[in-house]
Amino acid sequence: MTTAFVFPGQGSAYAGMAKELLALRPDLADTYYRTADDLLGIPLAGVCLDGSPRDLDDPAVAQPAIFLTSMAVLEVLRGEGLRPDAVAGHSLGEYAALVAAGVLEWTEALWLVRLRGELVATVGDRVGSATAAVIGPSRAELARICAEARAATGQVVEVAGDNEPRQTVVSGQAEAVARATDAARAAGARVEWLRTGGPFHSSLLGEAEAEFTETLIATEFRDPVVPLVSGVTGGWVTSAAEAAVALRGQLTSPVRWTGAVGTLAASGVDRFVEVGPGRVLGGLVRRILPGARVHSTHTPDRLALAVDELTATAA
Repeated sequence: MTTAFVFPGQGSAYAGMAKELLALRPDLADTYYRTADDLLGIPLAGVCLDGSPRDLDDPAVAQPAIFLTSMAVLEVLRGEGLRPDAVAGHSLGEYAALVAAGVLEWTEALWLVRLRGELVATVGDRVGSATAAVIGPSRAELARICAEARAATGQVVEVAGDNEPRQTVVSGQAEAVARATDAARAAGARVEWLRTGGPFHSSLLGEAEAEFTETLIATEFRDPVVPLVSGVTGGWVTSAAEAAVALRGQLTSPVRWTGAVGTLAASGVDRFVEVGPGRVLGGLVRRILPGARVHSTHTPDRLALAVDELTATAA
């Protein structure tokens, strides 16, 4: 089988997300979490071990916490001698994918993740943002609904991502998002509100994108050593320059996860390992590719099962 490691975004966060893993591998707390505490000056180890759901309301905290948990799980997989044939990440998960592909050092990616969360939280507080997943309508139909909501409210609401063929994310200012989701419900859609802390993947982040770009310019990117698919374009990233361009546009560009998974499948990938907390991403992959083999790693038991199966097929 051909295997991709895929890395989850903010929707996979939950309080105490690393507690069980660090109980078994306390060395990872020093390697990643306490090192990150010292670098960023925030108690990420505490959030990931014994935090409350409210700790995760701030994307400047939640996003580094998710990233670090993905790094810890990746370390376990690497320690077992397991290497992916390709990697990709959903939204925030793209930063972990860049580390797995050799494009960024994990501490470099951590700084970028923290800055990204801070910038988005600032915009979200200023404009009054909301994000929702809409299940049912096509992307084109939802784009039409968003256009009508913008015209009616004078506020921004946009399609922010295609998670799978029947699930599309909308993001923007709260009143416009509410109007768009009400219209979608009236047309038979199901709506799930997402706690993101800001209008990710929308034009509202244009100012933040400009500031973020200044930091990207000062960051050393390297050519991928593992095949890498971008969640921004849904296509392959083959150079350091392409990776930097993808990250620069990620704040304001919609996530193209359906396209990214399709690109991996077209290259022969038929097994996906969700590296990090939660099972959200695995569910999306299953709905995009019903025949794919999907492993989660969000508990020690699931991680051990994934290691056993990956090791057995690699032998």
